[in-house]
Amino acid sequence: MHLAFHLLLLLVAPLAVSQGQSHPGHKEGNLTNSSHQETLGPGEGSPSLRIVPSNTDFALHLYHLMAFESPSKNIFFSPLSISAALAMLSLGARAHTRTQILQGLGFNLTEMAESDIHLGFRHLLRTLSLATDTLEIHMGSALFLSRGVQLLPKFLNDTMAFYESQVFHTNFHDSEGAAQLINNHVMKETQGKIVNLASKLSKDTILVLVNFIYFKALWEKPFSRSKTTLQDFYVDENTIVQVPMMGQDGQYHWYLHDRYLPCSVLRMNYDGDVMALFILPDRGKMKQVEEVLTPEMLVRWNNLLQKRVYFYKKLELHLPKFSMSGSYELGQILPKLGFTELLSERANFSGITETLNLKMSKSFHKAILEVDEIGTKAAAVTNFSIIFKSARRNLHVLRFNRPFLVVIFSTKTQSILFLGKVVNPTKS
Repeated sequence: MHLAFHLLLLLVAPLAVSQGQSHPGHKEGNLTNSSHQETLGPGEGSPSLRIVPSNTDFALHLYHLMAFESPSKNIFFSPLSISAALAMLSLGARAHTRTQILQGLGFNLTEMAESDIHLGFRHLLRTLSLATDTLEIHMGSALFLSRGVQLLPKFLNDTMAFYESQVFHTNFHDSEGAAQLINNHVMKETQGKIVNLASKLSKDTILVLVNFIYFKALWEKPFSRSKTTLQDFYVDENTIVQVPMMGQDGQYHWYLHDRYLPCSVLRMNYDGDVMALFILPDRGKMKQVEEVLTPEMLVRWNNLLQKRVYFYKKLELHLPKFSMSGSYELGQILPKLGFTELLSERANFSGITETLNLKMSKSFHKAILEVDEIGTKAAAVTNFSIIFKSARRNLHVLRFNRPFLVVIFSTKTQSILFLGKVVNPTKS
């Protein structure tokens, strides 16, 4: 099946034995026995909506840090999957380590109980997993555990109950065999998009946490392959590259040129409860637009582009066809967002197992994005093209031939699934 978008993510966090004694045991309340009632669906007051503000804040803080450190590079990641993986890891953290993880994710623990956070993620993940014929979002976790190591029942039960994680017993002394087991699972869950992920695993590793998200969707208004042509893309003042540019003539889209900011914003819908915002700064104005990329600004654009009919316009659209990936060593990024204990000797993961003192040795994230023309049956493309071809004189023209931002957004859960910046679409 041809896809309009085809995205996935992996966050891998191996935990290895460190020197020293295990942390003293801590008694914790049983999260899985919470009395909260959960109703699947996105209705007002649903558990998942309570965690949306924190998830959005975390997503944009992470983006701003990546953009500051690599202003001239492509950026692409799944903030939701990173948040979910860290929240899951917090189930095995204790004392200040656990508090720091949850606060680093943006949660105010004086206003929201820890059980509500995990219930929110469970509701969110289950709501997203309600696939249709034209939309599939598959998010999951797996624990690869060294043979002979006993997980605490509470950690095992909570990770399965809230995050539906799978557990695989692994022989890390056979480094190649362990890597192959992980790679086979990852390849299966991402439908072959990521291969050979794990390599050079330390024999001291006792636990690897893998979190992934796989997303495929069909455009509500697809592009015609016959209209894709090579065109110039202006990376910066001195760099021009040739890219296959997809084209549409005369489709109606939700589109605005912001009267207060130097940018245009396009809403592209999928068949399903997901849409993409493409944000095109005026030439040379990327930094100015990034500075005001806030939750409030995203809400403002989204509201304008779904409630005001004035912005539903006939458009001549040009959008690059491309693929790119983002790979990030989170151990270098997370401490700058307040996660200072996570990869340090002070980290307390005694909620995972009492028999060993665990240390996180590595944490990284990988996401892949592919954009192409096909969004639904080819007949729909022909029909749309014929219907609007005669009205070219009234078209607004929107040409994504310079760096732009992209936000993939679940309207059902009000969550940012993916976030990125396309600086050079020829760089994978």
